[in-house]
Parts: sequence; C-alpha cells; structure tokens
Amino acid sequence: MVRRRRMVRNYDPDRPVPPEVVDRLLDHAVRAPSAGFAQGWGFLVLEEPADRERFWTAATPDGGGRRRWLAGMRRAPLIVVPHANRAAYLERYAEPDKGWTDRSEDRWPVPYWYVDTGFAALLMLLTAVDEGLGACFFGIPPDRLPAYREAFGVPAEYHPIGALTVGYRAVDHRSPSLRRGRRPVDEVVRRGRWS
Repeated sequence: MVRRRRMVRNYDPDRPVPPEVVDRLLDHAVRAPSAGFAQGWGFLVLEEPADRERFWTAATPDGGGRRRWLAGMRRAPLIVVPHANRAAYLERYAEPDKGWTDRSEDRWPVPYWYVDTGFAALLMLLTAVDEGLGACFFGIPPDRLPAYREAFGVPAEYHPIGALTVGYRAVDHRSPSLRRGRRPVDEVVRRGRWS
C-alpha cells in the first residue's frame, strides 16, 4: 500500500466515494497518534457539489493557478480539510497528569498539533489507496484562508493544514517533479552519528 501511494490529480466525477468508504477514511484518521492523546483535530468533509464548488471558489488563488492541475482536482467527488487545534494541546498539557499549567508553547519542541493532524491526513491517504481510490494532499494558499474560513464558518481555533481530494482515478499526468527521482536511503539516513 505504501509503495502504491501517490498524489492523484484527476478523478472520475461520475463515481462518488461510497458513504461507508468516507466513514472508513475518517475512522482511520482519528486513529492517528496524538501527543497526550489530545486529538486536537477537526475534519471538514465536502461531498455535495455546491460545497465543493464553494471550496474551490474560496481556496483558489486569483488567476486560477495551474489550469490542468485545477481542472483535474476539481473533478474529485470528495474533499476533506483536516484542521489542527493548538488550544486542545495547550489545554491537555495543563491537566494534572501533564502539569504544564502555564500553557506555554515554549515547552513544545515542535507544534505537535500540526504533526498529529498531518499523521491523520496521511492515514486518510493510505486508506484511500487501500480502498482502490486516489487522493492528493495540497495546501490552501495563505491569502485564501480568510475566504475559506468565511465560506465554511471555520472557528478561529482551527487551522487548516491543507486539504485532500479523494475519488476514483482518471487518466492523470504525473508531476514533473518526479523526474528528480526519489533520494536514496543512504543519502538521507544516518546511523549512530550524523557526521
């Protein structure tokens, strides 16, 4: 499954994702690891054509971005937007068993609210492959976040970390970036000491 996973950018718009598969995607997402079992995530699921159109209107940069990419992505019958909630982590670690009552972000080596929500997104990507679907994770441009938030009433404490399109694959163009090739393991792994 891991070796078959890739970002799919074109979908069959006439084949919706079955409801039980959508439920499995979300059930697997909430099984992601989370620091302190804070589970500080929230998922916006867009299945209806009007909701998906509202997403693309809100999230697409002025000028429309890359035409071929956007045309294929807009055909996806499902969009899931994973959100991270920083406050859920700060509150969780202020509880008696953790004891960081100051709720300071300075104690965190990295913002685990984003890491954990990214884990949840990856589990959805892998579940899509397991279900015979394609999926793609992509970012919402920063200048489009206010329009996205307004279009869907997203509370201030939830930050979208990106979005996933999901559906049955259609003929797709592979990203030109893939020509770079995958970096060999011995180039990125250090054993025992970095240098």
